[in-house]
Formats: sequence, structure tokens, C-alpha cells
Amino acid sequence: MKRLAIALSCIALWGLISTLPGGSSLSAPLPAQARGFIPDTIPQTVVNQVCTNCHNDTRVLGNLSLERFEVEMAHLEAETAEKMIRKLRAGMMPPPGIRRPPPEDLLALAETLEARVDAAAADRPDPGVRSFQRLNRAEYERSIRALLGLDIDASAYLPNETISAGFDNIADVQNLSATLLEGYLTAASEISRLALGDPTVTPSETEYEVSRYAEQRQHVPGTPIGTRGGISVVHNFTADGDYVFRLAFQHESTGNFFGQTTPFDEQVELSVDGERRALIDIDRWMHRQDPNGVQVETGPIHVTAGPHRVSAAFIKRFDGPIEDLVSPHEWSLADKKIGYSHGITVVAHLRDLTIRGPFGVSGVSETPTRARVLTCRPETEDEAAGRRCAGEIVERLAAQAYRRPVDAADIDPLLVLYDAGVAEGGFEVGVRTALQGILASPDFIFRFEEPPAGAGTDGPYRIAPLDLASRLAFFLWGMPPDEPLIDAARTGGLDDAAGVEAQVRRMLAHANAEGLATRFAAQWLRLQDLDSVHPDALRFPDFYEQLARDMRRETELLFEHVVREDRSFFELLTADYTFVNERLARHYGISGVAGTHFRKVDYPDDIRRGVLAHGSILTSTSHANRTSPVLRGKWIMEVLFGTPPPPPPPDVPDLEAIDEAEEGRFLTVRERLEMHRASPACRSCHRVIDPLGLALENFDVTGAYRINDQGRTVDPSGDLYDGTPLSGPADLRTALLTRRESLARSFTESLMAYALGRRVEYFDMPTVRRITRRAEAEDYRMSAFILGVAESPAFLMSRGGAIVEQDNQGT
Repeated sequence: MKRLAIALSCIALWGLISTLPGGSSLSAPLPAQARGFIPDTIPQTVVNQVCTNCHNDTRVLGNLSLERFEVEMAHLEAETAEKMIRKLRAGMMPPPGIRRPPPEDLLALAETLEARVDAAAADRPDPGVRSFQRLNRAEYERSIRALLGLDIDASAYLPNETISAGFDNIADVQNLSATLLEGYLTAASEISRLALGDPTVTPSETEYEVSRYAEQRQHVPGTPIGTRGGISVVHNFTADGDYVFRLAFQHESTGNFFGQTTPFDEQVELSVDGERRALIDIDRWMHRQDPNGVQVETGPIHVTAGPHRVSAAFIKRFDGPIEDLVSPHEWSLADKKIGYSHGITVVAHLRDLTIRGPFGVSGVSETPTRARVLTCRPETEDEAAGRRCAGEIVERLAAQAYRRPVDAADIDPLLVLYDAGVAEGGFEVGVRTALQGILASPDFIFRFEEPPAGAGTDGPYRIAPLDLASRLAFFLWGMPPDEPLIDAARTGGLDDAAGVEAQVRRMLAHANAEGLATRFAAQWLRLQDLDSVHPDALRFPDFYEQLARDMRRETELLFEHVVREDRSFFELLTADYTFVNERLARHYGISGVAGTHFRKVDYPDDIRRGVLAHGSILTSTSHANRTSPVLRGKWIMEVLFGTPPPPPPPDVPDLEAIDEAEEGRFLTVRERLEMHRASPACRSCHRVIDPLGLALENFDVTGAYRINDQGRTVDPSGDLYDGTPLSGPADLRTALLTRRESLARSFTESLMAYALGRRVEYFDMPTVRRITRRAEAEDYRMSAFILGVAESPAFLMSRGGAIVEQDNQGT
């Protein structure tokens, strides 16, 4: 018996490295002559006379001493050299208050270090090493959809993913545990039953929750026209039979039904695939302490096996303006206390939908997934005929699931499972058992990349074409490779740069390329943080879940558009257009947009430009009750420049400790922040972070534009650490764009980390610079970055030592 052991290199990276806009011209594109080594003594003089004032054996600031650092030999201390390069390119060194050499001398030092390190890397490239990856939640869902055509919720089986380097696909933190493995096995069992059905299934319950933050006065997509609120889901029914649907409603804190004062009687409709199957009158006097609580239940409803759209929604009784004692707000459940107050129009809200069954199972009807799996059936009851048919099915499914051709060593164990299933319940149970084995196989769950024959134990080697196909597919699509990509790998189509480029361009033109936006861009821009921010309902009652989803979709669509149209990367910051539907346009104050579908619109003024004006970014970098210039400045440093500030000292009080009011009036966020950074322990970092975030103060917690904060005019002005004045978002964008190379390099690092499934190390930086130079020559088009990563040695190759086999010694 053998086991896999993971051999990972743990390399200490730089400490505090901050990249900010403004300052000297170090971020300007390098001239051609600067690409080589600069043969003069200026770089070493700068190190000896300036850098060592702080970074010496006595002070060791930043845990770094440069007393013995030789610029000529920078390649021998590449990790230290990369720290210096990043600081110099950022204009952060020497720090404010220290005598600075002429900008051209600092530029010479940065370029010399880069030239030395890059030349050594070209002679001895290091593609890095990565352990095997496993399918995370998102990749698992997409893999099941590609294999079986089933939409499943992986969170029902798999635990939360660990985020590293900003992404959920980093191999060395994808730890294996008994809970995780049990989740994969449970998923394999349940999904195989959902795919083919199970006439012996016992009744069970599935609950679908309606978010407390959802607005329910308007139509919900998927529900029948003429309804409002509620929920619409695609539920996979395991067998033909009777199912019971339970609908629970929101109630206020004392248990009363929310919506007692509604000026009409409410009815809720239960439909399956758009056909009404039940219409239930709602008792407005329901109470949480009633025997059945604040909920209703249908009688048994017969539903056939397979995926069906189930909707529970209220019959819409009115539309148009509401005349209330107070102005109505967008979020219909902002305050539960008004649910039994007169003079304010409220409506009932669904809390959750539970599907229980099946009862009285009558069989399993044909479904799209069954047709997809059972591509043949034995013509006779002969055992050999059934096994031949099963062999064809298993071979096809296994090849697609394993993302490679399969042989007898793969098929024979699955046919053993088939035989066991046949003995239990016949041909279909046999195929279902074999499918369960495929979904539980390490070859499906994990992405192994075995070294080709003849590869050394330590040196670099080109990964196998089929492994490269998987890398490309999960990079660009977030899902397994399709048949054309597999064929290209098998026929030599990925053996050279031209073949790789052809496939990359084909894949970028495919609809599946939206995965770059919904997977890579969403994580790079930290859009998942939007889920954890719920603005104070009393201060921002016009913010609700559907609006938050629209904000996220806006940012994804902008990124997808820039990729598909092959626009400049910097258009993400400068775009004078965006993608909105009616709801989001109303929030931004953009007129002339109607309907729920998104469309491209031009901004009516110059207040908003690019992602820095997107509600997704502005809300996710705010607190529930106030904006946070610190979080917004930190986001710019961390996401756009890849250089997060250090955590605050443990003994420094939080901003919330500052009084909200003084001398009889509320303080603005800016005023409280100025009081906070009066402490010397806070000032050094906040004078760098705060001006970035304060430039966005005209956008409130929800991303809406404002001119006042706490009754006082918003002041977005400030000075960057280098003295560059800012007076608002426009100045901030201009300042950021003076650091084009730093922005491009940071984006390349993020793209590489996501594509490789590992953190970018110091030895990857020559590749990052090479990709960035290529992008610069191509006007920073997105295809230049993507192709640069896909054609890089780090992506095409690996280094020996990632996976070794050892004899099992009882562990």
C-alpha cells in the first residue's frame, strides 16, 4: 500500500510592502535601454548611503539589513531584491521625512535589481511547485453540471473553503479532513440517486430559506407573472410520488404574523413548472405559539422525478404608489415592528419553503439526466449484454469525469461496483452504483498532475498535455475541459505556443468564459465581502438583498465586457459606462432604465468611473452604520496594489471608541478619523491609508452619492504621503494611474495565483515583469495578460518534488 505525501516549499516573503499612487516616476513604463543592466556605481551608492541608514545590523527595520547587500550580486539574494524592487517602484522608499536621492538614482537602482534578477531567472527558470488540487465547492458544482446536467448546491455537502492569497483554489491550504472526505462520499451517493432516481427512496425534507434581507413587494424571477415575493427554486425530485410543501412566514418579535394590517386578504400560490398546484388563503391572525406556528402546508401533490421549478409566491393585489403616514422605503422588511402598525402598508413575507417526500412512490419517470446517462440499455435480460452496455456508459462517464482517457485499470473496479448494484436491484441500480464510484473517485475529486516518464526528481519539466488542458479549463472557465480541448491535448494541439494561444482565444470567446468574471474577478475584487455587510436598516432602508446582488452582477459584467472586448485592463478603473438594471440605475440616480435585465449605459456625469464607483466595492468596504475610509484605503492597497498595510497595534483603540458627538453635534467620519490618528501609534499608517479612502467619502455606505455627512458638507480632500493633493474620486483615479506598472504587476500576480492554484513567490516575479512588459506593448489588453500567464513557464511546467510515493508505514 502506498500513500501520497505533499512536499511543499515554505518561503518567507516580504513583510510590509506598500504600493501607493503618486510620488516619483518609478512606476512609469521602462524605456527599452532600461531593460538591461546599468553598469554604474549609483545603485550601490544609494544602498550604502541611504538604505542602510535604517536597514542595518543595528536597527534592522522591517526585519531587514542591507549592510552586506551587493547590487551586482542581487540574483543571489533574489528574495531581498524583490522586497527592495517593490518598495522602490511604489515610491515608498526612502520613507517620508528621510532625505531622498534624485528620482533617476532610485529608478536606476530598481531597474538594476530587476535586470540582475531577471537575467539569472532567464538562465535558470523556476516554474515552482504545487501539490495536487481538489475540486472546491464552485468547481464541484460546475463539474457535476458538465457531467450530468444537474444543478446542485455543493454547500449542502462540503464545508467552507479556506481563502489564501484571496482565492479559494490555492492547493496548499486545501486540507483534507474526515469531515471533508465524508462530504464528498455523501455527495456521490445523493447525486447518483438524483441523477437516475431511486424508487426505494424514503421520505426526507429539504428546506429553502428566503433571506431576511430580501424585498418581497415585487415579482421574483422564476415565479408566475402576477405574483409578488416568495421564492423560486429548481428542486431535484428523486422519484415519482406525492410531496408535501410547507410554507413558513415572517413574524415580528412577539410572534404576531408580519402583515396583520394589510388592507386585503393574502393568498399564496404553490406552482410546479409554472402550473398552479395549490392556492392557500392566509390567516392574518396566525401566531408563533399556535400549534402549527406561523406556517401553512399543502396537501399531497404528485410530482414526477427529475428537476422541476417550484415556486411559492403571493398573489399580487395592487401596484403603484402607496399613500402612507411615512414615505415608503425600498426594503419591505426593514423593520418588523411596523408589521402590525396601522397607517403603513405592509405585506406578508415568506420565510422558507420546505419540500417533504416522496410518499406513495410509483416509479421513476424519464428525465434529461437519465437520458444523458443511460445512453444504451440491454436488449435482452442476458447478463453479458447488460455488462457490455454498462461498460460503454461507465467508460464514457469516467473519461469525462476524470478529464482524461480511461483504460481497463479505471473501468474494471467500476464494473465490480456495477455487478454489486445489479445483484441488489438490476441494471439501473448497477449503473447508479458505478456512477457513485466515479463521483467518489480521487480521479474526479482531485486534479493530479503526474510527472511524465523521464522527468527528473528536482528539475523543471513540461506538464502532460491533458493536465495542461485541465489547467486551462479551470483557469478560464472554472470547470472541466470540453471535448475540443481534450482532443487538442491528445493530438498535440497544446504542444507549442501557437496551439495554446489558439485554444485560449477559442475559450475566451466561449460563453463559459464568464467564469473568469464570476470566479476570478469576484474573488480578486473581494466581492464575497458584500455578503457580510448589512447596512443599518434604520439609516439605509433602501438597501436590500436584490440590490446587493445587482451590485455584484454589475462588477462581474464590467470585467466580463473588458475581457470579451479585449479592452485595456485600466478600463476597469476608467470606464465611463457601466451595466445596470432598473433597480440599480434608480439607486445610482441614472434615468431612462426600465426592467430587470442588465444593459450597458453611459454615466450621465463624471462622478462615477470604473469599479471604484461600484456599489459592490463601496458597500463591502463600509461598516453597517458608517463609511470606512480605512477599509476603502486598505482595499486599494491590498487589491489593486497587492500590498496590504500591517495590522494595527494591539493596544490601539478602535475608531468606534471615539465619541460620535461633541459639543452638541454629531461628528463626521472624517472628524472622528482625525481624532483617531492623532495618536502617534496610528499616524504612521493612517497618513498613508486615510487619504485614499477619504477621496471616496462622497459615496455613502450603500454606494449612493451624497454631499452631506451628519449634516455637514462632505470633505473628500487630502494629501497623499508624497504630497499629491486629492479632492475626490477623479483625483484619486488620476493618482492611481500614475502607477500603471505597479497596478499591472499586481493584477498579473493575482491572475497567476488563481491560474496556478498557488501563491506567487519571489522567484515568480521575473515572469510577472515579463508578462507586464508584453501587456504594455499591447496597450495592456486583457488578452495579453491572460495569454502571458497561460504561456508562462510557471503555467506550462512544474518542478519535481510536488508529489512523491512512499511505502505505507502504518500511518
